[in-house]
Amino acid sequence: MSDDDTPRYLPIADHGVIGDLRTAALVGIDGRIDWFCCPRFDSPSVFGSLLDSSKGGSWDVSMVDGLVSTRQFYLPDSNVLVTRFMSEDGVAEVQDLMPLAKPRDPDHRSRIVRRIECVRGRVTMSTRVDPAFDYGRAEHTATAVDDTHVTLTGGDLTLYLASDVPLEVDGGVVSALIRLGVGEAATFSLGVDEIPDDEVDSDASDDIIHGTVRFWQAWLAQSNYTGRWREMVHRSALALKLMTHEPTGAIVASVTTALPEEIGGERNWDYRYVWIRDAAFSLYGLLRLGFNDEAAAFMGWLTRRFSDGNDADGRPLRLMYTIDGETPPDEEPLEHWEGYRGSTPVNIGNGATNQMQLDIYGELIDSVYLFNKYGPGISWNSWNQLCGVMSWLVDNWDQTDESIWEVRSESQNFVYSRLMCWVAFERMIRMSRQRGLPGDVATWMQTRDEIFDQIMTKGWNEERQTFTQTFESERLDASLLLIPAVKLLSPTDPRFLSTLTAIEDQLVSDSLVFRYDASDHDDGLTGTEGTFSLCSFWYVEALTRVGRRADARLAMEKMFTHANHLGLYAEQVGLTGEQLGNFPQAFTHLALISAAFNLDRELGN
Repeated sequence: MSDDDTPRYLPIADHGVIGDLRTAALVGIDGRIDWFCCPRFDSPSVFGSLLDSSKGGSWDVSMVDGLVSTRQFYLPDSNVLVTRFMSEDGVAEVQDLMPLAKPRDPDHRSRIVRRIECVRGRVTMSTRVDPAFDYGRAEHTATAVDDTHVTLTGGDLTLYLASDVPLEVDGGVVSALIRLGVGEAATFSLGVDEIPDDEVDSDASDDIIHGTVRFWQAWLAQSNYTGRWREMVHRSALALKLMTHEPTGAIVASVTTALPEEIGGERNWDYRYVWIRDAAFSLYGLLRLGFNDEAAAFMGWLTRRFSDGNDADGRPLRLMYTIDGETPPDEEPLEHWEGYRGSTPVNIGNGATNQMQLDIYGELIDSVYLFNKYGPGISWNSWNQLCGVMSWLVDNWDQTDESIWEVRSESQNFVYSRLMCWVAFERMIRMSRQRGLPGDVATWMQTRDEIFDQIMTKGWNEERQTFTQTFESERLDASLLLIPAVKLLSPTDPRFLSTLTAIEDQLVSDSLVFRYDASDHDDGLTGTEGTFSLCSFWYVEALTRVGRRADARLAMEKMFTHANHLGLYAEQVGLTGEQLGNFPQAFTHLALISAAFNLDRELGN
């Protein structure tokens, strides 16, 4: 493929992801790294051509001659990505990874390793490293140390590029032309700290790849999932693990920012933070698969948030945090970037951080309940802190909020938020009784019942025979598919069955589910959006619970066709099947795990 034929923007789905439990990079099927933030998930980007093809910076690898086709796959049960370049002259493989040696390695050094190997014929490959530090806002310099070592400095960050082949520096761009025969290879290593000569030799060997593969395979071997969809479930587990920040235990919602929910639209958010909701659901998915260490690490992170004290508005928890547990920065558009396929604004930071979202308390406490049930159990200190949270919730559950979908219109009485507040009290009552833990159970029971009655009266539309998004309205919401999953009602309760029918009639399109009807702009935003893959997997789970097993299995198999070539999902799927929104999304992969787990159980062996 010539440079003129190279698309300015690859489809979102045409990417794989690599990472080292500190940060991650997206690698296009054309060999281009077009997204990489350094040194952490939420750091400014070094390669960002995913959001501006001319100004964002990238690290390209390409085959020079002939008509070239490419394929991608992961080495088995790992996050080591292989991109194959195939032409009449030969076949080359680019093995991309961020090396990992052992869990919680005190000597870990973040770096991207790209190993180019000829596996058939003779090939000529080129690579071009053209960074754009600080989202392209900082000028940078490239300085040759010697023929095979270059420093790249921009703003307050210096990266070190090393290779076992000669490098050429032209301005701020580093390039190399590599001619390889069968069995010959060239290796490039880009890291934050200065690269020792012996490490360059190590990165150029097979050992670095095999060691990283062994790391991922040893981690995945802890999974207790043996069901029908092992490949999809395990790829989802590996994706969730990639979005874990090992030093703190935090789990980010995604590794990208500003990928659009509608091409050309304004719904472009920064997901490189820790949502209490997303992380709590991810905790549930990891517990289901037997990854108790990750669950315990996140509980540690969460306990530290309780210890931080209430936020400025007196709430015991914010809805989202940075990896370190701080308040995310205010929303800021990168006005010098054109956005993915012209989708602006390109937002960094997140303006929803100050919203009231009461549902997070139910999601959090439900995950703590599961951790207490399936994991090592909640500590006395954590229980005491949860009791303090419940004291606040007793006085504040009956408020308007922005709820799970973070609407940018005025706050309302969302039924889903009431549902999850009910869950919070119900699970605290269960934990108190199961463990004999002290708490104000009488008050919790009274509050739980008040919420239940409110949902049944104000959240139910008698004329339409459905639960609605907000009190005394007609608008539907796919989040209400969770009613039987959280055990508010039996899955065979007539009220839930008629709600499911209404959602199928208005929000389901060939098994794909819209979270709500966005066309009326009642959420305070212009434009529309795709179907929410999270909701589509919730739909599978709802069908499973009501006993429609054949329908659930068909919907599940259809959803698998919307994964990309590596089994990864962005946030949404457009009506023509394209992936939309930030990629990959933890919430979606968690919902896949939950749906597969529950459907497997219903179908039997």
